[in-house]
Amino acid sequence: MSRRLSLAGQLLALQVVIICVVLVGVAAVTVAQSTQRAEDVEGRRAQAIAETLANAGSTREALLEDQLIYVRVAAESARSVSGSDSVVVATADGTIVASAVPGEIDSRYDLGASDVLSGRSWLGDTEVHGGEAAVAMAPILVPRDDDVIGFVAVQRSYPGVWDGLEEAAPNLLTYLGLASVLGVGGSLLVARRVKRQTLGLEPAEITGLVEHRDAMLHGIREGVVGLDLRGRVTLINDEAIRLLRIPGDALGRTLADLGVGAELLDAFLSGEVERDRAVASAGRVLVVNRLPIASRGRPIGSVTTLRDRTELLELRRELDLTRHVTDTLRAQAHEFSNRLHTIAGLIEIGEAEEAVRFVHRVSSSRSEFTAAVTSAVRDPSIAALLIAKGSQADELGVDFRIDPDSSLPVLPGELSTDVATVIGNLVDNALDAASAAVQRWVEVSVGLVDGEVEVVVRDSGPGVPPGMEREVFRRGVSTKDAAAGEGSSGEHGIGLSLVHLLCTRRGGEVTASSAGGSTFVARMPADPALVTS
Repeated sequence: MSRRLSLAGQLLALQVVIICVVLVGVAAVTVAQSTQRAEDVEGRRAQAIAETLANAGSTREALLEDQLIYVRVAAESARSVSGSDSVVVATADGTIVASAVPGEIDSRYDLGASDVLSGRSWLGDTEVHGGEAAVAMAPILVPRDDDVIGFVAVQRSYPGVWDGLEEAAPNLLTYLGLASVLGVGGSLLVARRVKRQTLGLEPAEITGLVEHRDAMLHGIREGVVGLDLRGRVTLINDEAIRLLRIPGDALGRTLADLGVGAELLDAFLSGEVERDRAVASAGRVLVVNRLPIASRGRPIGSVTTLRDRTELLELRRELDLTRHVTDTLRAQAHEFSNRLHTIAGLIEIGEAEEAVRFVHRVSSSRSEFTAAVTSAVRDPSIAALLIAKGSQADELGVDFRIDPDSSLPVLPGELSTDVATVIGNLVDNALDAASAAVQRWVEVSVGLVDGEVEVVVRDSGPGVPPGMEREVFRRGVSTKDAAAGEGSSGEHGIGLSLVHLLCTRRGGEVTASSAGGSTFVARMPADPALVTS
């Protein structure tokens, strides 16, 4: 299996290829320029030789006096001295009288496009064996009347491509050496810098990491959202799009533009670390974990994960109802056991009449409380819960009251369950707080107010700490030991968070205040038909 080139090797190879391509281009341009210069030089030389020989008085006199030997000697001398391919002298009618090729003498010279017979010099190109050549023609004039008595034609070959390349070779080798040194050094420096920027990873490793990241990002069951410092989405997976119910083209857009709710926006953009913050959104309960991220000490954004806990919330609600029933049965069993022991003791000491009076007092007190609850609360589930909480309060030594102005009709099944969960958690919270106070009392008020089910729970406890009126609903971890059988929450437990989620999920709210104790007010919209009934 062939080993892949490292990043430095790839950059070096690419640099060498670029150098070679550039060098070929430079060579082509250099040769072309050199050839053009050589052609210009050869043309000027041919023209100068032709005009020099044509303007020589001895040449003109020898041609007029028909001294052809002198003309031929002069033409051959000019050719050999100048290194031209040929020097031809011809009369005005084109008859060649002097040429380096003996067979051309007395033949006619092909003037082609030349207008040398009009008395002007001419310079052009002609095809020769192996390439092209410059041809210069100069007229031989009689000085007094400017009559053309003949002309001189000089031919010089142009240098070929290889000749131009050979001439440019020293410069090209210099360019190649400098470019190679600069290219190799530059590629090594670039590779070193890129390696630092990519944490020493090779391109194949980076590609593998990106592919694995994408596969992991879209494969996990948790939603993942990355934001930059301006709150724009830089990273998001399919689960986050589903949970947030936003369009798939979310990259580069802000969450506000995507229609994310205010509470979720607060969790995403709080600027602080968020741990297991429960937020209600679009009928679902999401647990948010937010972590700011930085690169080399500079903040660059944040990463937030989302977990759907709607089903867990439903299970939690059912467990709370079961726990309430269990606690109630336990409290009632304990209460009945104590009363039975009291009755048995009175009988044993012969106080039968006092035992009868004790039974009547207990029965009357319980009947009054039950009557007060059932007359104010018509919903059987909620009424039963309040009666059970009364027994639990008796066990704790807390005076449990029902506001006489309470009035609650029978609620639909799901709403009744949610209201029962809210009441159960708020009452548990109040009993925990009141049981530690000097004066121990809890008061509950329920009813329909402005189309909403309103639950008000007051207690004589120490109250909510100042500034914590909103924070108490954001705690997601219970401070109680559930295994010990205690309540599900203190003021900082998961019970209040559950109440908040249930209320906001139904479009309601829950608030807390302190004035001689704690007061919690929970509101949930009711069915319009229920309100008008």
